[in-house]
Amino acid sequence: MEHVMVTTGPDGRPSAVVRGGRKWTIGAEPVRWFERVSWWEAERRMPKGLSRVDVEVWQIQARLGGNHRSALTTMELIRDGLGGGWRLRESIADAA
Repeated sequence: MEHVMVTTGPDGRPSAVVRGGRKWTIGAEPVRWFERVSWWEAERRMPKGLSRVDVEVWQIQARLGGNHRSALTTMELIRDGLGGGWRLRESIADAA
């Protein structure tokens, strides 16, 4: 998964994503859900200090830059609960 920079609003919702030096702005209402962490696929034991069993996932639709005519791209973002970073899991109909 690719690490990305995400700007959030006061309510914690993503408002923009910087991926590969290009800024994507949110063009539709983002959707949030939680998924189970499959830590056992990468580790033999649950990592020390990792007390969570869920990760926060946001599905967003964003357009490149401030161009309101550009096509929307659907992205799935995962928030790292420990460090606060973001990873891009999937991008559909990517214009980049």
